[in-house]
Amino acid sequence: MDHNIPLITTLAAGFGIALILGFAAERMKLPALVGYLAAGILIGPATPGFVADMHIAAQLSEIGVMLLMFGVGLHFSLGDLMAVKRIAVPGAVVQMACATLLGMAVAWGWGWEWGHGLLFGLSLSCASTVVLLKALEARGVLDSMNGRIAVGWLVVEDLATVLVLVLLPPLAGILGGEVQSAGGNQEIWLAIAKTLLQVCAFIGLMMLVGRKLIPWLLWHIAATGSRELFTLSVVAAAIGIAYGAAQLFSVSFALGAFFAGMVMRESEFSHRAAEESLPLRDAFSVLFFVSVGMLFQPSILVDKPWQVLGVVAIIMLGKTLAAMALVLALRYPLNTALTVAASLAQIGEFSFILAGLGQSLGLMTSEGMSLVLAGALISIALNPLMFSAVEPLRRWALGRSATARELEQRGDPFAELPMSTERKFLEKQVVLVGYGRVGRRIAEALDRQGIPYVVAEQNRELVENLRHKGIAAVSGDASEPSVLIQAHIAEAAMLVIASPDPINVRQMVDTARTLNPDIEIVLRTHSEAESEMLRKDKLGTVFHGEEELAKGMTGHVLARFSRQLEAA
Repeated sequence: MDHNIPLITTLAAGFGIALILGFAAERMKLPALVGYLAAGILIGPATPGFVADMHIAAQLSEIGVMLLMFGVGLHFSLGDLMAVKRIAVPGAVVQMACATLLGMAVAWGWGWEWGHGLLFGLSLSCASTVVLLKALEARGVLDSMNGRIAVGWLVVEDLATVLVLVLLPPLAGILGGEVQSAGGNQEIWLAIAKTLLQVCAFIGLMMLVGRKLIPWLLWHIAATGSRELFTLSVVAAAIGIAYGAAQLFSVSFALGAFFAGMVMRESEFSHRAAEESLPLRDAFSVLFFVSVGMLFQPSILVDKPWQVLGVVAIIMLGKTLAAMALVLALRYPLNTALTVAASLAQIGEFSFILAGLGQSLGLMTSEGMSLVLAGALISIALNPLMFSAVEPLRRWALGRSATARELEQRGDPFAELPMSTERKFLEKQVVLVGYGRVGRRIAEALDRQGIPYVVAEQNRELVENLRHKGIAAVSGDASEPSVLIQAHIAEAAMLVIASPDPINVRQMVDTARTLNPDIEIVLRTHSEAESEMLRKDKLGTVFHGEEELAKGMTGHVLARFSRQLEAA
């Protein structure tokens, strides 16, 4: 048998060692990603023993990039971004600029060229969406307002980084890298214009043709009933579109895969596509992080300790303080500022993609790549501690600082109902907590029946829009008694908690029953286990799921509220 099988050897070593070290990292309460990077270091050329094939690993990492970006596009929601655009867009842009300038400043101090410093700073400015989502899910705050702001912030960072990936090759010559065009500045700007036209042509094709063709194909493939064909179609679309974009439009694999995910999201089978492609995406994402780890030079921790410390300081202090100041400047409370700051105190996959492209263009040395990797390893490992410190730090600050208490109680023009609010919204009304997909459907049903209600929602922009539509709404976290008091819970007929927040739901129920012992309470949860627990504690009528939940909650509210009116 021919034993010259570098592909199989690389896969076996990469998966096997990544499994062991990823498991060890999880047991130590660290993200598994730290273990995957460490696995790459072990099988890389910088450590003794077995060395995997770097060329094959690089190609496998390209597939990993495609599937990572495909996943980002598949979960990208313009609606979610627009809901927090007033904080996420300016916040992300200014924070990235601050981190980039800090990176350029330290690189200048080390004697690097300005173009190299620019790319180095950009690599330190973008946090990892993968790490953030896992951290928010682990703490049960992904669906909270703070969680949505943090995710929206990182979506803006991702989009900005995609733009950098598009513009970097034609600008490499100006930045001091390998010249892509030999005809002077005029030729360089022509190359940039050509690149942008190609990108626009690709995006136009995907928006006009792809968003109709791909969902149509998925529908016909799903109709066959073959799970294998469906999964194959999803993977073929992701990799095929990425490859076609690179060959026909000179667009990066990353951008092609991102738009493949975006147009697939338009299909009614998008959730199934995400679910069935997840194992393959996870597997190749592991290989991507392993291949990145192979590029790391551990000796830099000994040879350049102050440089490593400077990189970590930019990531975990510079970015954090800049984000916190921006959130507070935009008049959001201290708790939101601390959560967003902790979310951004790490770097990950986009940093590796940027640094890798920079290496290929002569804009990033192996030392710079190792510094980025060292910063990623340390910041990802310490990020759980940052999140764990948010609440203790908040309590400590509130207990010792009048300024912190003032920041926590920011003046919000939508935190109270207007004085002109009609009487029907102030007594015998429904208090509806959460105006997401489920809450919106309940509100629409209440409108059709002419039943008055007040919405309590954390999203300040959403509350502002509801006010413009003439809907009574207050902004704030309904687990805080002041928010329910402003919604006039003491005189309400019913409390409907349509926001799935198992951590704070008990506080909402306790507040409501303290102020209004006879109030009817209806709750939603994500799982049957949560439902059983809440039913056992007799917190109210409980529903779980989404589609059937919305119908069931709506029917129950209408039926019970009509009885409340008759009794009154």
